[in-house]
Amino acid sequence: MTDRHHLLVHGATFAAVGDRGDISGVRGSGSPDGLFVRDARHLSRWQLTVDGAVPEVLTPVTDGDAACCVLVPRGGRQEPPAHTLFRQQAVGDSSFAESLRVTSNRPVPTTVRLAITADADFTDQFELRCDHRTYAKPGAVRSREVLDDGIEFTYRRAEWQSRTTITADPPPDAVEETGTGARRLVWTLDLAPHGTTELVLRVMARPHGEKRALRVPRDPAAVHEQLRAREGEFAEGVAFPTGWPELAAACERGLADLAVLQVPARGPDGEALRVPAGGAPWFLALLARDALLTSLFALPYRPELAAATLPALAATQATGSSPSPLAQPGKIVHEVRHGELAHFGQVPFRRYYGSVDATPLFLILLGAYVEQTGDTGPAARLEPHARAAVGWMLDHGGLTTRGYLVYRADEGGLANQNWKDSPGAICCADGTRPTGAVMAAGAQGYAYDALRRTAWLARTVWGDETYGALLEQAAADLRDRFQRDFWMPEHSFPALALDGEGRRIDALASDAGHLLWSGLLDKEYGEVVGRRLLEPDFFSGWGVRTLAAGQAAYHPLSYHRGSVWPHDNALITLGLARYGLHDEARAVARSLVDAATVAGCRLPEVLAGYGRDTHPEPVPCPHACVREARSAAAPLALLTAVGGA
Repeated sequence: MTDRHHLLVHGATFAAVGDRGDISGVRGSGSPDGLFVRDARHLSRWQLTVDGAVPEVLTPVTDGDAACCVLVPRGGRQEPPAHTLFRQQAVGDSSFAESLRVTSNRPVPTTVRLAITADADFTDQFELRCDHRTYAKPGAVRSREVLDDGIEFTYRRAEWQSRTTITADPPPDAVEETGTGARRLVWTLDLAPHGTTELVLRVMARPHGEKRALRVPRDPAAVHEQLRAREGEFAEGVAFPTGWPELAAACERGLADLAVLQVPARGPDGEALRVPAGGAPWFLALLARDALLTSLFALPYRPELAAATLPALAATQATGSSPSPLAQPGKIVHEVRHGELAHFGQVPFRRYYGSVDATPLFLILLGAYVEQTGDTGPAARLEPHARAAVGWMLDHGGLTTRGYLVYRADEGGLANQNWKDSPGAICCADGTRPTGAVMAAGAQGYAYDALRRTAWLARTVWGDETYGALLEQAAADLRDRFQRDFWMPEHSFPALALDGEGRRIDALASDAGHLLWSGLLDKEYGEVVGRRLLEPDFFSGWGVRTLAAGQAAYHPLSYHRGSVWPHDNALITLGLARYGLHDEARAVARSLVDAATVAGCRLPEVLAGYGRDTHPEPVPCPHACVREARSAAAPLALLTAVGGA
């Protein structure tokens, strides 16, 4: 996101507005601009003019649950502004509300002409990404209908239908055409001497397939009050560390973000659920890996996230094979999208299964939930789904035939299907990319942990000792194989991956810390790896880099080849603590907390890999999600790993 965009988020709805609260609808900027609901843009223009001119910014929009700014008409030093505009905006469930308060600064009556130019292009989010793709939309029709108190925009394409309804109180004096498809809502306001008048505008988005009775918010203040109440309820009962106020503040901020970063989903019996989304702006959707890790981090504090995530993923688990979305029996979905392009199969993400690690993470969370809460209900209910997930790992996943979980690049989908899923993320130290099959190190750690946890469930919940013993043996065999095949004696470090021929992909990468979290490495190897991650080429002072500096493949601004990811570091911190490396765990935790403190207690999705010794503040990474569920939950993982000291 550029610094001129400000995000307002509420579940599956978000708005990105500029410093004066406007939406320009510009394409190709690399960041979304508009009001979005379930992957579609329901407002593409929302621009205020005063007496025919764009007002000047006196106080720009500030980040928060509500966007507030102060504007004045353009003028010079010799003539102070005739009036001041106080603009407040907030996002609700499938809705957007704005109040415009105009105050006269003159001792005589004043007339002001306000106008909002509005449009809804219903563009799919995938069309707004900077990949230069275009998508045919045969038969698509947009229409506009003037209402007594506003305007309604409608979009149709075959069975697909969406609409956006804009109403105002008081109603506009006129709704004008602009020649571009947008419409201009116009008011002529008479202000008494030093008087004030107010407009309230309400936008209701109804995406395709929405059957709920949606409520239009009264005004931004009501939406803001609702959001604050939800955030307060979500943090209620969590014991924040008193001895480390900065960590406490990061945990509190993270819980507040998690309260709104939840999207609707359905369980196996059609029950309504709310699960962690990936992040705003691009990923306000169910992404299995993100939801699972978020739920794991929050498990000791907010187990209800796991209780919702598990059945939601069970409901979308593949039951058959389909090559386009990479579905195979028992495989856990990677991503679920609800947009137009996904609906018509123009992108593969309606239900996309391009993930090698979501399936073992599902099993890890199921076992961890029972262990943490003592509630065996989900494990009993989801036993068939868990067994199917194990079956996928052993059969289609590759554990039986190849000895490891394996993936191949998906043309039209994801080139890499582990957590480092950008093109080129899995590479040798010199930057060379493997071809063919890939066996990523971190996924093998997840598989090991999943087998052991599911073996425990088999014995303690399902009463199947034979199945438990089989899984325990499979886990032990995987551990032996891994340390033989992945360990690089010349580096005293595990390879990032193996290629299809079993050759080691020799980049030194942070994924080794995930092996500590999963417990895959012997204690001696684990201690060596843990200490290595704190050496200067890995540890930037703001966290552990995804790739150690000094390698030809390293780039401090690369998404996965040198940046610092808070959730990656949270897993590393948990792993360091697991292996008894408590000083190292505290060092990583403090670096992340310091980074959060600089940024208003919020951790972004990813930071640049520049060192703290040369950059006294963390450098943002381009195109990162501003609010991301895994990063929001990361401080909770740090609290689990190192406590409050």
